[in-house]
Amino acid sequence: MTQSDLRALFRSNNRDLTAEEVFADREDEWDAIVRSMVEHAEAVCDPGFDVEDFEAPRRNTLVFYGVGGIGKSALSRHSAAKLAGADDGPTQWRSLPELPLRLLPVRIDLSRQAGVDFEDLMLAIRLTAAQLGRPMPAFDLALRRWWEKNHPGQSLNDHLRGSRFLSRFAESGSLSAQMQSALSDVAQAVMLPGTIGSLVGQGLRGVVAALREHRREVRALAGCARLADLLEAEPDLETLSYYAHLLAWDLAQLPAGKAAMPVILLDTFEDVGDRTHRELEKLIQRVVWLMPNALFVVTGRNRLQWDDAGLEGQLDWAGPRAWPLLAPGASEDPRQHRVGYLSAQDCESYLCRRLRREDRPLMAERTRQLVIAHSHGLPLYLDLAVMRFLDLYQQHGRQPDAEEFNYDFPALVARTFRDLTGEERQILRAVTLLDAFSVELATAAAGYERDAPALQLIDRPFIDTDPGAPWPYHLHDLLREAIRGADETSEDRWSDADWRRAAQRAFNAIGLEHERSRRAHDRRLLIACLRQGLRLARDFQLELGWLVEAAFSYVEDSVWEPLNTDPGRLDSPAAVLTATLHAITSRQRTHRGHVTDLLEEILGTGLLPSHAEKLALYHLAEAQRDLGHLPESMDGMRRVAGAGGRLAPRAARGLIHLSRRLGEFPQVLQAADGLGPDGRKQRVLGDLWWTQGDIANACTSYARAREEATGEGHHGEAALSQACLAFAAAFQDRERAQGQIDRAHTMLQRADIRWAAIQVDIAQLLRDAGSDPALPERAERVIEEARASGLTSSVAYARLAVCFHGAVLDDPVVIDAACEALSACVRGAEFAYLQEIAHFMTGTQPPAQLPRAQWIDGPDRTARRWTSLVSDRRRQIAVTQP
Repeated sequence: MTQSDLRALFRSNNRDLTAEEVFADREDEWDAIVRSMVEHAEAVCDPGFDVEDFEAPRRNTLVFYGVGGIGKSALSRHSAAKLAGADDGPTQWRSLPELPLRLLPVRIDLSRQAGVDFEDLMLAIRLTAAQLGRPMPAFDLALRRWWEKNHPGQSLNDHLRGSRFLSRFAESGSLSAQMQSALSDVAQAVMLPGTIGSLVGQGLRGVVAALREHRREVRALAGCARLADLLEAEPDLETLSYYAHLLAWDLAQLPAGKAAMPVILLDTFEDVGDRTHRELEKLIQRVVWLMPNALFVVTGRNRLQWDDAGLEGQLDWAGPRAWPLLAPGASEDPRQHRVGYLSAQDCESYLCRRLRREDRPLMAERTRQLVIAHSHGLPLYLDLAVMRFLDLYQQHGRQPDAEEFNYDFPALVARTFRDLTGEERQILRAVTLLDAFSVELATAAAGYERDAPALQLIDRPFIDTDPGAPWPYHLHDLLREAIRGADETSEDRWSDADWRRAAQRAFNAIGLEHERSRRAHDRRLLIACLRQGLRLARDFQLELGWLVEAAFSYVEDSVWEPLNTDPGRLDSPAAVLTATLHAITSRQRTHRGHVTDLLEEILGTGLLPSHAEKLALYHLAEAQRDLGHLPESMDGMRRVAGAGGRLAPRAARGLIHLSRRLGEFPQVLQAADGLGPDGRKQRVLGDLWWTQGDIANACTSYARAREEATGEGHHGEAALSQACLAFAAAFQDRERAQGQIDRAHTMLQRADIRWAAIQVDIAQLLRDAGSDPALPERAERVIEEARASGLTSSVAYARLAVCFHGAVLDDPVVIDAACEALSACVRGAEFAYLQEIAHFMTGTQPPAQLPRAQWIDGPDRTARRWTSLVSDRRRQIAVTQP
């Protein structure tokens, strides 16, 4: 049944507005309730079910937990109404199935505001059973004893009528009559005059004696083996909680046609205890355990911890053996369900239905979309946004601007902080600084010496968990934004200085994590450290510290995962370092010209420390080389190599690479001997040998380079070497080349290296040279990709592949066109050796004006090797053709 939204109704004088209460359908949650009732009813009706079995695991508790404002209480209310037949619930909810037991639903709000104590809870459950119109003799007898001791002189009926909570039960009058009937039967059975006036003294002793002696007159009640013990026990709250067993026993004695199953909905369970003082929770858990024939539906902010064996002693029954369906991984209902956030579609439906005018949504579509984006699916945010919209609408007499809802509500923070301890609040503030965190990181960021508050916090429903991440926990985005942006009203709120100190502590703790990533060669952890460390240093103007070392580690492996960190304005060392890494990474997705512009701007700020400045300078020189700006590239490489440090071997290799482009091969061979593993000597030698037509030596060197890099855990370098190996092998044995190409594709799935990916594409062209008539057109597509990235060497190598194709075909038209296209790549001595190789392949003389390369063992022997490669390819094709 649709109801008016009273808060909205009394917020405006405008009667044209329709304010309707809206409930998110929660169809999945209702299905879980239905499944649980079906499963539990079948279990209770099983002939082997024994309500007095106190050792069997319990499977009678369904839990829905989630952050404040997610709609748990609404789910509880609508479910209770649906079970009671008061309304049909949302239209998507399926109807209740036929069950072998009558349902006895009761909803109990355990919030502090409701003021329900444990006695009220027990009376509410008994009043619900009163609907059956039958006494519950064992329970009623014990309740009479308890009532006389704890409410002397007070009528039970008067108490029920005077209770705001209990008076709503229409059967409150019948309960007294049912109890009186049960007491009269017992009095008559033990031959006491009239009804039992008082269960003290002789009356109590007479009843207990009759029960213990199993007299024929009380045989039915004597079947409840523990009734006598409970009647003799001191009637306090502890004893009252054990009376739950008596009510379960009474219900189990009902004849088959009258059998019933209580469905007890316990809402706002987070107010039962604070996870330290569990006295009330212990009593309620005892009721759940002692009533295995009842189904309990618990809703609250936190998952129940009853499956935690560490709570033995605080609770009577703890651990997964006692509560198997409450443990993580349980797959059947009733179990624990986290109440999820609303989808964008559900949010849209909510906002469209909540406020209407002339049967149309009052809130404009653009405003709705902005509210939905900011809500992250949290119904409480939608509700607060609706109230803000209504206030602004009434104040200004018009639709509020959408931008007025770019807003963090302090109420979100208040609701989140409401049931947290002071230490948990400090931990929560600290982790808003982090995209993700571990218990250790959270503790360090908050400045604590012990993990207990962080361990308590990670059990809260607004903490999401990703077990496979380097740090498994993260705070829901909406709450993270709200706490950082609207924490102004809390008594223990942080000052700007507090936030900066926490940021420094978090930054230092992440630095220790970076050290761990280095020792373990854990690249995912390295990336996580960089992302969070860069953001903290930028936002709080922290010194770079360990970030410089992390940046070097990041570029060392040539994998280039995006850091997804916005540098913002280049006004601090952290922002400039972030921009540097962004520019270096972007080489794989953008033109090298854009990269050089960014790096030149970065170096122009002068904000990088000298050792970090070499990082920008070296990669600027690399980008300039790719663009064909050899003088500028050579100058940058010399400066980095001459300054020493971690990048000096790379810069030395860069200079050798430039020498190779110029055809200065003897100098390359000599310089390579001084490189060693840090300078990637074997890959440099592979680059040298293929130019000489010595494919076997080239492949051997590339393979060694790949294995060295793999052994060091440098997957990017290994993939790069494998791409080069595929390229070299494709000049020779086509079948073996295909295997190297396939392996390169596999390895490049772990490394985003644009040049290497294009090099493998060129290897595929070389593999098909002489056999695919469409090869020149394929080469043009590869060349387009290379040009889009500013890779001049890739363009030249693709042109060389077409020359090889023409030479194998011995087609003058193809050869002439290919050689002419290749000549466009030659700038002075740069890449002149490639045009010379093209003439070696065809056995023709290079143009006289072409600068000659310095071949290691002379041009004649080099030419013979290239001619031999062409002849070998022709024979391979002849063998494979029919």
